[in-house]
Amino acid sequence: MPSADTLERFIALVESNAHDQAIEDFYAPHATMQENQAAPRVGRDQLLAGERKVMARATTIASRCVRPVFVNGDHVVIRWVFRFVWQDDSVTEMEELAYQRWESERIVAEQFFYDPAQRTPQPPPGAAT
Repeated sequence: MPSADTLERFIALVESNAHDQAIEDFYAPHATMQENQAAPRVGRDQLLAGERKVMARATTIASRCVRPVFVNGDHVVIRWVFRFVWQDDSVTEMEELAYQRWESERIVAEQFFYDPAQRTPQPPPGAAT
């Protein structure tokens, strides 16, 4: 079970938009990450590479935890709101629930639940639609 301090440090790192650093610091080497019902990605190195690929496509990222955070033993649920501005100035705004299983102070499994329609980037503000 993660300590309250560990959870706060994890959330602060994500909210500072250091998503890759959060994976390095808080995920176990054998961690899995899953989008809705898709097959999970396995291994911290693969998770880190995928996160860095997404981050490289964005010019800005804004990340916010919507509290409360729910903790029950080794299970944690966090509600996140993200805003990505991509290099073409299109915008993706997403709200999701992250369901995590921790072993001690490391995330070993995480599944995200969100409406996939949110992943479609919207035109830049002021663009003709």
